[in-house]
Amino acid sequence: MANKRSLKHGINLICEELFIECVAASLYGNEKHADNAEALLQSIIKLQADFTCRVSHPEPGMPAKQYYKNLREKFTAQVSEMVDQINNL
Repeated sequence: MANKRSLKHGINLICEELFIECVAASLYGNEKHADNAEALLQSIIKLQADFTCRVSHPEPGMPAKQYYKNLREKFTAQVSEMVDQINNL
């Protein structure tokens, strides 16, 4: 398991790249999807805040290794969903 600092750093880097890609897609894509892009940008910010907070406060009673593995899996699933949404802009 990576330490909390590197896990937070990885989450921040991935969310930053998602944000940049979403802004680029909204600028160079169709203007009819501007509302979708705005909502997607807000959800990326919420995703970053949620998962960074969850790294610092693990669930009590759950083994740490299992908790962080589950956290990474959920984060990866949500990131791939957002990548699909960016591709549809």
